[in-house]
Amino acid sequence: MDSAILILLSSLLALVIGVGFGYFVRQYLVAADLKLRETNAEKLMAEASAKKNELLLEAKDEALKIRQAAELEHRERRTEVQRMERRIQQKDENLDRRLESAERREKALTTKEKELEGLRSEIEGLKVQQFKELERVSGLTREVAKAEILKAVEDEVRVDAAKRAREIEAQFREEAERKARGIVTTAVQRCATDLVAETTVSVVPLPNDEMKGRIIGREGRNIRALESATGVDLIIDDTPDAVTLSGFDPVRREIARLALTKLITDGRIHPARIEEIVHKTKLEVEAAIRDAGEEAALEAGVHGLHPETVKLLGRMNYRTSYGQNIRLHSVEVSHLAQIIASEIGADVNVARRAGLLHDLGKAVDHEFEGPHAIIGAELAKRYGESPKVVHAIVAHHADETEPQTLEAVIVQTADAISGARPGARRETLEHYIKRLEALENVANSFEGVEKSFAIQAGREVRIIVKPEDIDDLGAVRLARDVVKRIEETLQYPGQVKVTVVRETRAVDYAK
Repeated sequence: MDSAILILLSSLLALVIGVGFGYFVRQYLVAADLKLRETNAEKLMAEASAKKNELLLEAKDEALKIRQAAELEHRERRTEVQRMERRIQQKDENLDRRLESAERREKALTTKEKELEGLRSEIEGLKVQQFKELERVSGLTREVAKAEILKAVEDEVRVDAAKRAREIEAQFREEAERKARGIVTTAVQRCATDLVAETTVSVVPLPNDEMKGRIIGREGRNIRALESATGVDLIIDDTPDAVTLSGFDPVRREIARLALTKLITDGRIHPARIEEIVHKTKLEVEAAIRDAGEEAALEAGVHGLHPETVKLLGRMNYRTSYGQNIRLHSVEVSHLAQIIASEIGADVNVARRAGLLHDLGKAVDHEFEGPHAIIGAELAKRYGESPKVVHAIVAHHADETEPQTLEAVIVQTADAISGARPGARRETLEHYIKRLEALENVANSFEGVEKSFAIQAGREVRIIVKPEDIDDLGAVRLARDVVKRIEETLQYPGQVKVTVVRETRAVDYAK
């Protein structure tokens, strides 16, 4: 019993000692941790203070820089203001000096004006006295003398004015011709197309004359079938190894030519085969027409055309005018119009487009009544072309309407250049001779003309006048009158130069 109590007491004592020791140890640890935290806090405070001082220094430096920049800007502005003030002061001084000078001049002018008034009055009095003295000496009144003097002066001035007008006209004509020649030469040099001469007939070569009988067929059934399917006349005559196709529709004639060539190559010639080949050839020619139209638009640099317009351009590949291929002519006119428009500052796009489409009516003029210019304008309007393009198309021949825009005049000029350039077109000998005779007849119809000659293929007329009937000024008027008469009465490609020659000869003989 006693030992148990003793053990219990010992345990309690040990527990009390352990608790006390643990408490003291815990207090020691807490104190040590607190001291460590105080030390860290002091370090942080020191670092914060140092950072604060550093930031304060940086802020002071930045403020100093800003202040210096502001002071510098202020000094510059103050300098600029002072410079402007000095300039204003100088201007004020200059204005003051000018005002003083103007006042001095005004006073001087006033004085001179008074002096001139006195002199004018004196001169008027002397003039009256002189007129009276002249009337007394000459025996003529003032009005009669004035009339005679004016008449003499008028005659002299008229002669001088005519001479001066002739000089000015020659000068401006030379300058205008030089500039126009330069523009036209540049346009022609930059645009050159080949001449394609075609007629209303096509010739298909044959391997031998026996093929003519096969083309005709039994009782002519093959030739009738071919003519019926193509709408073209076949002429089989004594021409060796050849068949002639005749027709005014160039597209049908081309279809007939290609179809007959295929039949000859194939060797099977009968009505059913003819219809089959002609049908296939029509499809091929239509495709070729589209390709030719697209090629023409591409060559001319014209985009956005209506598909029907492209087809009409392709059909023009089979049309000719005086031996000139219409499609190539249209492309050439488009290039020429574009170059001329760029040279003189007109609308290049309108000129180029109207130049390409100006002969659009020739593709279908055998199907519609009326001039091809009006037909082409109606087609262009139907297929969405602008009013400027439509007007240029209808006005490219002055017979239909007068051009109202610069682009219309350019297209008209480009069309004339393309048709009038050497080698572009051909004409029959009879028509050529009649044109030369008409030019000479116009020149010979004027009084005072001794002889006239149409030269340079009708592009120039030389007129020799009688010197006793026509003087130099009359020669100038005669040239102008002949030009006007030619423009009013004749149709001609390009332009016609009129040269009037007046000469006097003195002839004597030494014996």
